Formats: sequence, C-alpha cells, structure tokens
Amino acid sequence: MLGSGLSNQVGASVGALAFPVIGPAGVVAIRQWVAAGVLWTAGRPRLGSFTAAQWRPVLGLALVFAVMNLSLYTAIGRIGLGLAVTLEFCGPLTVALAGSRRRIDAACALVAAAAVVVLARPSPTTDYLGIGLALLAAVCWGCYILLNRTVGRRLPGLEGSAAAAAVSGALYLPVGALVLWRHPPTPTVLAYALAAGVLSSAVPFLADLLALRRVPAHFFGVFMSVNPVFAALVGLIVLDQHLDTAAWAAIWVIVGANTVAVTTAALRSQTAPS
Repeated sequence: MLGSGLSNQVGASVGALAFPVIGPAGVVAIRQWVAAGVLWTAGRPRLGSFTAAQWRPVLGLALVFAVMNLSLYTAIGRIGLGLAVTLEFCGPLTVALAGSRRRIDAACALVAAAAVVVLARPSPTTDYLGIGLALLAAVCWGCYILLNRTVGRRLPGLEGSAAAAAVSGALYLPVGALVLWRHPPTPTVLAYALAAGVLSSAVPFLADLLALRRVPAHFFGVFMSVNPVFAALVGLIVLDQHLDTAAWAAIWVIVGANTVAVTTAALRSQTAPS
C-alpha cells in the first residue's frame, strides 16, 4: 500500500516535469496508453461478447478515465500537486459519506468541507480554474467508484476495466498525436511521460491487487487517505512546491475525516446483528 501511494504521486510529479514541453494533455495521453496496455494484458476483454447493458457502464467509465486524468493533471500544473490531489480526494470521501444518516459522518462531512474552504480560500492570487479542475477530478473519481461497482457486477474479472481503459486510450489517440506532432518531445521529456504512465498506472494497479489480497478492504480505504499527504510531500521534494501551515492543516483534517468515516463504518458493519 505504501508503494502504491508513493508510486502514484511520484509518477504525477515526474509527469509534471514534462508539462513545459508537451503540456498536461500530452502527458495524460501517454499515461492513458500505458494504462490501456497494462489493463488489456491483465484483463484480456472479449469485446465481441459484450452486451449493450455491459457496454453502457464501460463507456461511462472510459469517459470518466479520460476527463479525470486530464482535469487532475491540468490542475496540478496550475495549483500544485498537493492541493490538486487533496481536492480530488474529496470525491471518494463524498461517496463514503453519501447517504449516511450517522451523526459522526455528518460531522466528518462538515469538517472536510471547512478544510476544503481553507484550501481554496479566496485571495487576489487564487487560481479558481485550477481549483475547479481539481474538484472536477473529484467528481470523476466519485463517478469512477460508482461505475466500477456496476462494471464489476456485469463483467467478470478485469474485463470491464480493461475495455474502459482501451476505449479511453483510443479517445486520446488524436489528441496525443496532435500534441506530440506540434510539440515534439525530447527523449528526456518522453521518458518523464512514460515514467508517469508506469508509476501512476501500472505499479499502483499491481500493488493494489496484491495489497487487497492481504488486508481488509476498509483498512485499504483508510490507508488511501494518506495520498494527499504523499502528494504534498512529493510536490515539495520533486517539484519544490511549498504549502503554508493552513494548507497542511487542512490536508491533515481531510485525511482525518476520511479515516474516522471509514473506520467507524467498518466497526459498525462488524458489530451489526446478522
């Protein structure tokens, strides 16, 4: 789990090093192609056997893949890795809290919302577009979770995710080709983009599969909440992006809200009468 989280954020930071030449769209295109190759090899989807009811959530998931990564990487280029990933993390946190009637979850939601306000506090230099793109990525991550559940129920194994990644990669073929043609990458820039694809797609995918075989799902969900902290630390070390004290406090509050919500939900399900 540690390797998955660190790899994901290091991959995003390395990809950001290629932004000055090929931009977020070029990096995301290469990342999507790498993800499509990895998931296709692992899932080996039989596309010809998919029904219309199976294709609908797969296509929705492909669109979410495409929008989520482009909006997140564009946000990283505008507001920094730590802030962008923290705002994106509000997506799964919202899904975890949605529909709950427990007072503790309502308190977690209010505390997390206050922390988001602190992160996005208005000032003359506030990049509202960057914040908006990070929140769009959060919405996409929430949709990804919900669609992935549907895809998992309708298709066996990894076939649905592999098909969605392949469709998303195909959507980026014209975009990526245009960007790379207009802004030819140097070998170093291309290496950065490929490294982002491997570190942010292939390594976390395989590491998460191994982790979920060894730890309970709720514990995995709690550990996921440290990703904003990893992002802020990696952004500081790799990209020299500094956050002020208020931003660090807000990140820890959001991490704490997720930890409390997921942990108490798991304890409640374990003690509920069967």
